[in-house]
Amino acid sequence: MSYAIGVAILVVGLLVSIALHEVGHLVPAKRFGVKVPVYAVGFGRTLWSTVRGGTEYAVKALPLGGYVRLAGMYPPSVGSPSRRPDGRLTMVEDARQETLADLGPGEEHRAFYALTVPRKLVVMAGGPLMNLLIAAVLLVVMQVGLGAPTPSATVQTVLPCVTTTGTCEDGDPASPAAVAGFQPGDRIIRWGGAEVGSWSDVTAEIRASGTAGVDVVVERDGRTTTLVVVPVEVERVLTDEAGRPLTDDDGNQVTQVLPYVGIQPRFELQPASLGEVPGIMWYATTQTFGVILQLPQEMWRLAESLVTGGERDGELIGLLGAGRIAGEIASVPSEQYGLAERTYDMLGLLVSLNIALFAFNVIPLPPLDGGHVAGALVEGTRKGWARLRGMPVPRPVDMARVLPLTYGVVVALVGMGLLLAWADIVRPVAF
Repeated sequence: MSYAIGVAILVVGLLVSIALHEVGHLVPAKRFGVKVPVYAVGFGRTLWSTVRGGTEYAVKALPLGGYVRLAGMYPPSVGSPSRRPDGRLTMVEDARQETLADLGPGEEHRAFYALTVPRKLVVMAGGPLMNLLIAAVLLVVMQVGLGAPTPSATVQTVLPCVTTTGTCEDGDPASPAAVAGFQPGDRIIRWGGAEVGSWSDVTAEIRASGTAGVDVVVERDGRTTTLVVVPVEVERVLTDEAGRPLTDDDGNQVTQVLPYVGIQPRFELQPASLGEVPGIMWYATTQTFGVILQLPQEMWRLAESLVTGGERDGELIGLLGAGRIAGEIASVPSEQYGLAERTYDMLGLLVSLNIALFAFNVIPLPPLDGGHVAGALVEGTRKGWARLRGMPVPRPVDMARVLPLTYGVVVALVGMGLLLAWADIVRPVAF
C-alpha cells in the first residue's frame, strides 16, 4: 500500500508542476490581452472542464503534459494561402488557419503574434521559469526546513572485514572496527585525544593517527565505553563531494593508501542555511543541462545496453523509473529511514523533475518553449536591425514555417519517451 502511495504522491506532484508550468504561460498572456481559449492539464478526452473569463479550464484523460492554447500563435499568410495540388490547404496553412480561427471579428489585437518581442519572451519563458521557481521553493523546504542528510559521528554499519567494496570474501581479515568491538549506534565522542562532533572530525582523526593503536570513546546505551582501535592501510579510490570516483587525465581512477577502520556513519538531517540553497540549485541545474547536452550519446548508450545486455547507468530515467523510485522511497523498510528522510527524498525527486522540465523546455527547438523564445529573439533582432537602417518594420517571425521541424521533434520526443519507458521496465535503475 505504501508503494502505491509513493507513486500517487509523485503523480500528483508532477501534475501540479505541469499545471503551474502552464499557469506561467497563462497569467502573462492574459495580462497582455492575448485571447486564451483553452488551459488544459493532460491530453485526450476531457474528464472535467469549466469556462471562466473566456477560457476553458480542462483536465484531460492522459496526464502526460499540458498546454495553453493561445489565439493567433501564427501570423496570417501574405497573399493567398498555399494549397496542395488537390486544392486543400497545406499542413502549414491548415495550422495557421486553425489558430487564427480562435480570433473573432475585430480581435486581431488579441493575437499572440501581435505582442511586442519582450512580451512574447515573458509569455513563453513563463512556463519554464515557473518550474525553476517550484524547484527552488521545494529545495528551501528540503535544505532549510527538513535539513540535508549529513554523515554524523554515530556509527551506522560495522564492516566485518577489511574491504573497499563493502562485500567480504573468504580470506579477508577482520576489520579493525570489528576487532575493537564497535557496534551500530555507537556515538563517537573522542578519537585519541581529540573530541569529535561530526563525521569529518572522525575521518580527519583516523588519517592523523595512521596505523597506531588509539583509544576511542563512544557513547552506547547512555554510557561511555573506551575501545582500542588499530587501523590498517588499504588502497582506496578517492571521490568528490557527490561520492563519484575521481579520475586523472587518462580516465583512470585516482587512488591513495589510507588508514582503514571499517565503520560507516549514520546520516542525519541537519538544516542548512538559506545562503547555501543558490549554490545547490546552480549545481543541480548545471548538472541537468550537462546531461541534456549529452542526450544523443546517452540515448544511444541506453539503446546499446538494452540490445547487448550491458550495464545501464543512472543518468537517464523515464517517468516509469521515477514512479518506481517514489514507490520505493515510501515503502522501503528501515528503522533509520523515517518520515523526515522519506519526505526529503520525495521532495528531492520532485526538485529533479522540475529542474528537468525547466532545462528541457528551454531547448531552442519547437514545439518546446525554447523554440518560441528563439523565434521571438530572431524577431527582435530583425526589428532592431531594421530600425538601425531606417527600414520598414518587418513582419512577425512566422513559426508556422517550421512546423515540419516541430513534428520531427515531437516524433523524436515520443521515441525517447518510449525507449526510456522500456528501459525502466526491463532494466530498472537501482534506488
